[in-house]
Amino acid sequence: MADDDYVYDDVTGEWRPASEVAAAAAAATRVEVRDSAGNVLADGDSVVLIKDLKVKGAGQTLKQGTVIRSIRLTDDPEEIDCRHDTIRGLVLRTEFVRKR
Repeated sequence: MADDDYVYDDVTGEWRPASEVAAAAAAATRVEVRDSAGNVLADGDSVVLIKDLKVKGAGQTLKQGTVIRSIRLTDDPEEIDCRHDTIRGLVLRTEFVRKR
C-alpha cells in the first residue's frame, strides 16, 4: 500500500494511514522471549547457561556458566537459535539460559 492510502480501523472507528495500521498489527503479533529470570531477550544478546546440558548428536556436554554469544530468536518463544565454538545449529530452551 502507498503511504497516502487510508483504511478504516474498526477498533478506533477512524480512518488511519495504512502504514500505521500495519505497524500496529505487527507490534500486536510480536511475542516477547524471556530467559529463566524473566529478562527480555533480543537478537544478538549474550546468554549464560544455568545448568549442564547434554547435547544430543554431538556427544558433548555444555557446562553451567558457558557463555553463548549472538543468539537469534525463533518463531517459538521458548527456544533460541545459537552457535557454540564446536557446535553449529544449536537450539536452546530459554528455561536453561540467563541474559548476560
